[in-house]
Amino acid sequence: MSDLEKPSEKILDGKTLRRLLSFAKPYSIWFVWLTFLTISIALLGPTRPFITQYTIDHHVAVGNYQGLLNMTLLMLGLLLLQSYLQYLHTYLSGWLGQSIVKDIRTMLYRHILSLRLKFYDKTPVGRLVTRVVSDIETLSNVFTEGIAAMIADILQIIFILALMFYIDWKLTLVSLSMLPLLLLSTYVFKEKVKKSFDRVRAAVSNLNSFVQEHITGMNIVQIFGSEPIEYEKFKEINREHRRANIRSVLYYSVYFPVAEVISAIGTGLVVWYGARAVLNEEVTLGVLIAFIMYIALFFRPIRMIADRFNTLQLGVVSTDRIIKLLDNHEHVAQSGHFHPEKIEGSIQFKNVWFAYNDDNYVLKDISFEVKAGETVAFVGATGSGKSTIINLLSRFYEIEKGQILIDNIPLEEYDLETLRTQIGVVLQDVFLFSGSIADNIHLGNNQITQAHITHASELVGASKFIEKLPQGYQYDVMERGATLSVGQRQLISFVRAMVYNPSIIVLDEATSSVDTETEEMIQEAIEKLMKGRTAIVIAHRLSTIQKADKIIVMDKGEIKEQGTHEELLALEGFYAKLHQLQYKEII
Repeated sequence: MSDLEKPSEKILDGKTLRRLLSFAKPYSIWFVWLTFLTISIALLGPTRPFITQYTIDHHVAVGNYQGLLNMTLLMLGLLLLQSYLQYLHTYLSGWLGQSIVKDIRTMLYRHILSLRLKFYDKTPVGRLVTRVVSDIETLSNVFTEGIAAMIADILQIIFILALMFYIDWKLTLVSLSMLPLLLLSTYVFKEKVKKSFDRVRAAVSNLNSFVQEHITGMNIVQIFGSEPIEYEKFKEINREHRRANIRSVLYYSVYFPVAEVISAIGTGLVVWYGARAVLNEEVTLGVLIAFIMYIALFFRPIRMIADRFNTLQLGVVSTDRIIKLLDNHEHVAQSGHFHPEKIEGSIQFKNVWFAYNDDNYVLKDISFEVKAGETVAFVGATGSGKSTIINLLSRFYEIEKGQILIDNIPLEEYDLETLRTQIGVVLQDVFLFSGSIADNIHLGNNQITQAHITHASELVGASKFIEKLPQGYQYDVMERGATLSVGQRQLISFVRAMVYNPSIIVLDEATSSVDTETEEMIQEAIEKLMKGRTAIVIAHRLSTIQKADKIIVMDKGEIKEQGTHEELLALEGFYAKLHQLQYKEII
């Protein structure tokens, strides 16, 4: 279980609760109004038995029909007032809950956007979806059904007890005789449900993670015929989710009938003792009827408090997980404030060491220099560290040792947004979002106009197929670009990189997934776009990089050779062997 999954050790963590309430600070004035409504409702509820007692003893008993009518109208007025206040209370608490949830979800998503890629390398997407959707939705219940409702219940209990003791302390003690048993059962119920809720949350997170991962990778599941195996795995996870929920349902199904029986026994004791007192003329009939009503009013909020407490507890557990995510500082620090309008594009790596995990270095003492406007190609076996270099250049990861400079300025001194808009990256695995082609190119940047998109598309050669599609640039590509071919997606990603007019172009196997005709089209566009720009190309096909100003050969995280195509062939080393192997494959 990861740190994001571990529940708080305390039953009700005060620190976490305070952090939860801090989210409501912008709505303080509305909480004052909610508190006023809560107190008003708590006061109005217990007045009905009191009025009933007064009516029976002072009007019904003496045959005062006018007095009975007046008290009936008073009771009706109070009921209407209480109903209206209850409406305001319910609406306001719901509005507050949803407003706070909106703010927290926005805050959490903004934080998730700032986390570095290293965090996503080890965190399942489904778990993050649970945090942003399910856990935050739980917080809504805390404000609508938890805190405000619990305060109302507690205040109502206090007012009821005060009135009961005021009317008759002996009957009050008889009424409370079953309270210890109810409190004991409530405590046991609270503890059991708290544990079951922890299991439910973990089961929901596991279910979300499994479904998200396997739907995303459905093509792999079907290619290898793993449907039966994955189906059995899902059934087991779903069974655990069912078991966890049934446990919580079981506790509810046991507790509420038990609480009802205890309340009925308490009512029976009051009737038995009160009836004797009425016969002995120690209390009036109105008092006995009022106490029967008070018993129902008194035990109901106590039963509900246990449920409210569990709602609050569940909210605290969700808050604890959200806070752990918010307090996760695995993000690239905005350490620099350098905002150049345009960078020249010279790049230097000086003795750079980098590891994804601890000391398992994937780059070892890497040093090279790229002059502005040069084209540098990286070649080497899979896992040699080629793609890692471009990830470091865009500061997706932080290096352990060494230094990276652009235009002789350390990478850390650049503003992150400025840096990344100056580096256009085209990856082999293209990701397109649901939406139009235009949306996937400008990605919400209002400064990129349709004219910019059209111009970049024409340069790349993507305009030919885009304009043939229904709606053209407004064509919906669907999730992950499912309605487009691999080559078309690759062209769109190229336009997406070029539309920012970057100073540095990075192509990570950018043409390996396209057909020969499309590759020739892209290569022609690349030659135009690379003019005057620094270009870093990662490719397996050596034929595509022979014109590069410099070729760097990597192996196991180290640079083995550097030079032009002719120079490296003359060395008869790593590059020459790679060239010979590919030449044989072509033959």
